[in-house]
Amino acid sequence: MLALATWGGVGFLPGAPGTWGTLAALPLWWALAHLGPWGYGLGTSAVLLAGCWAAGPAQDYLGRADHPAIVIDEVAGLLITLAGAPLSWAAAAAGFMLFRTLDILKPPPIRWFCTGESGGLEVMVDDLVAGVLARLVLEIVYAFRILPG
Repeated sequence: MLALATWGGVGFLPGAPGTWGTLAALPLWWALAHLGPWGYGLGTSAVLLAGCWAAGPAQDYLGRADHPAIVIDEVAGLLITLAGAPLSWAAAAAGFMLFRTLDILKPPPIRWFCTGESGGLEVMVDDLVAGVLARLVLEIVYAFRILPG
């Protein structure tokens, strides 16, 4: 469970574990995006469920609620952000930057979901909301052709 929650230990990298975890999610996004909408949806759902399952026990093991080394929530958040995005590195970079900015700053309504409680869902939910908001911003960016799509 710890290996899953820390995305293979990426969460233990020094400096900015959330950023490292988000970067480490990009190969999974690339692979899932080649599976079409159903494959992408199933893969993202599997990450969400696995994160909810693994994050709680990982917190107990690491001795802290929402321990920084737990980055499965960033992986799920990025997958939500990039769902349906063009399969390009420009889209990946835009989604990455949007998601990380929202995840770090935690503006409302994201902040409302930071309960500080333990449990897998509590670890995951603020990043899931950040992913949804970043996805909405990406939709606006592509609708107004700010980035090529």
